[in-house]
Amino acid sequence: MRGENSTQGQMFTYLSPEQRVPADHPLRPIKQSADQVLKDLSSTFRAMYSTVGRPSIPPERLLKAQVLIALFSVRSDRLFCETLDYNILFRWFLDMNLEEPSWDASTFSKNRDRLLAHDVATKFFDAVVRMARQKNLLSDEHFTVDGTLVEAWASMKSFRPKDEPPTDRPATDGDRGNPSVDFRGEKRKNATHCSTTDPESRLMRKANGQTARLSFSAHALMENRHGLLVDLKVGVGYVERDTAIEMLERQARKRVRPRTLGADKGYDTRKFVNHLRRRGITPHVTANITHQGGSAIDGRTTRHRGYITSQRLRKRVEEIFGWCKTVGGMRRSRFKGRDRTNLFALIVGTAYNLMRMAKIHREPAAA
Repeated sequence: MRGENSTQGQMFTYLSPEQRVPADHPLRPIKQSADQVLKDLSSTFRAMYSTVGRPSIPPERLLKAQVLIALFSVRSDRLFCETLDYNILFRWFLDMNLEEPSWDASTFSKNRDRLLAHDVATKFFDAVVRMARQKNLLSDEHFTVDGTLVEAWASMKSFRPKDEPPTDRPATDGDRGNPSVDFRGEKRKNATHCSTTDPESRLMRKANGQTARLSFSAHALMENRHGLLVDLKVGVGYVERDTAIEMLERQARKRVRPRTLGADKGYDTRKFVNHLRRRGITPHVTANITHQGGSAIDGRTTRHRGYITSQRLRKRVEEIFGWCKTVGGMRRSRFKGRDRTNLFALIVGTAYNLMRMAKIHREPAAA
């Protein structure tokens, strides 16, 4: 019998969002871990807000909303707020009732400065890493470091000479909003040029033969047991080795003493390798035999089986960058400035760790 296509009327329901989400949904372990971590950060949240005035959107919901934006590849805060009006799964993850109205996208912008002032993103990221360590998911001995480029939210047309007045180079095609600019024959360097849109970005390229773009440098420190992020930082310029040393020192303050550190051939310099050896860390760095003066890695390191293992596991950090750029939306920054881009990267890295931890717990059950 053919069913009748009736028009949709008012809906009265006694079901909660909790009942609508399947019991085996992949978001359930992620929500459980996120709620536990955010509960431990309650003292930080109390210090962020005044005790009087109009109640704001709970910071727990704002952080979990940004985790959802990374997990579901939502392209903007405004689109997320629109989707929140009708997405029951999102409302369940944020502990919202079906009758509660969605908030405005400006809520994210107004609270972002507050999150930066109290370094909430770093505390959120570190709390998830501590949870992983308590669950014995992290290695305290074997790590991998690598760097990548995150394209800045700035056009190449904004890369102008530092001493050039803003009134120069008028639009020759009559389009003031997006004028045509010819840079042919002009040498543009970071020393003499700067972006008028995002002055903190730098003109960089990952390798010879690739296109140089206005970018930030992102650096990740990964443990080798399950491929989880233990540190993530956004910098300016080619500072891969210096940032790696800073991240190792940060781990030392947490009483984590790495025994080996894997890296690609970009880290094969005598200064960096000698620094690792002085710290008691075996440099499992890819030997760069084409480097002027030869490689700093010799048979003392490459003859051991652990070196081959580190080189094999080192490729997992590329999987992290791939996920963060394609799924997490970190291929190009959505914000101006290093600090806001760093906050965005930490939230995406936190979402990756939560997703990866949930997957690790499902693997034994599937086996």
